[in-house]
Amino acid sequence: MLVHVLGSAAGGGFPQWNCNCPNCSRQRRGEFKGAARTQSSITVSADGKRWLLVNASPDIRAQIASFPALWPARAARDSAIAAVLLVDAQIDHTAGLLFLREAGALEVYCTDNVYRELSGNFPVLKLLEHYCAVRRHVIPTAQAAEFSVAGATRLRFTALAVASKAPPYSPNRQRPQPGDTIALGIEDTLTGKRLFYAPVLGAGEPHLLRFMERADCVMVDGTFWRDDELALVGLGSRRARDMGHLPQSGPDGMIELLRPLAKARKILIHINNTNPILDEASPERVILERAGIEVAGDGLEVEL
Repeated sequence: MLVHVLGSAAGGGFPQWNCNCPNCSRQRRGEFKGAARTQSSITVSADGKRWLLVNASPDIRAQIASFPALWPARAARDSAIAAVLLVDAQIDHTAGLLFLREAGALEVYCTDNVYRELSGNFPVLKLLEHYCAVRRHVIPTAQAAEFSVAGATRLRFTALAVASKAPPYSPNRQRPQPGDTIALGIEDTLTGKRLFYAPVLGAGEPHLLRFMERADCVMVDGTFWRDDELALVGLGSRRARDMGHLPQSGPDGMIELLRPLAKARKILIHINNTNPILDEASPERVILERAGIEVAGDGLEVEL
């Protein structure tokens, strides 16, 4: 299984266009040891020829341009993207669908909850129907439900409900429902290797931990270092946990959650522009390195 990180930042990217926090301002001035990042998305393949796009960020056009394996190469109009899979209905994971409107047909995999949001409150899929065929495929929301994706040969998928937040525009925002947000277990049936992918993760729930313990690579929510991070840099009072993100630090944070996973390669993704781990020279990066945890950057490749 091949995994390519198209984008590794949280919503807004890094530096964020309207943010003057210490990270963003230093990065613009060239005083920061850390690369710019586009918004979170990965692509997965078993054969290196047909790729599954997991989430479609607003930066999708630049992300495709940065990864030649996705370029058209077989016909006058062509794409190596076999399908798009959505883990939630957040704008930073779905707005990029609009930039795929030239597709003759778009194969979209999502839960019923996500489909409802993208057909109603944020009607991206309905808009796309005026430009191309949208073929929606159901991701089941039964506990640890397995499913397959056409074109993703050899790969077996498991959808895992995540206790996080639906988008701010959703009526489920304050009462999350199963299917609003999922994590993915992806297994290569030929090699037996497993990826656990959860760019949004609010808690270490037992059913998730069971999959994480079996995974060869765990790629998970790296949004915030501290629960009060936004307040610390003067960007509001919202706390990480209230937004559905488990911060890395603290006695029950992501670092402690990942510590027992001796088998897996551990990678943080979906990193907010305020997070000090973006600075490769920061004390927080040293803490992560000592814990055996990597920080994803755009273009990172993982082979399992």
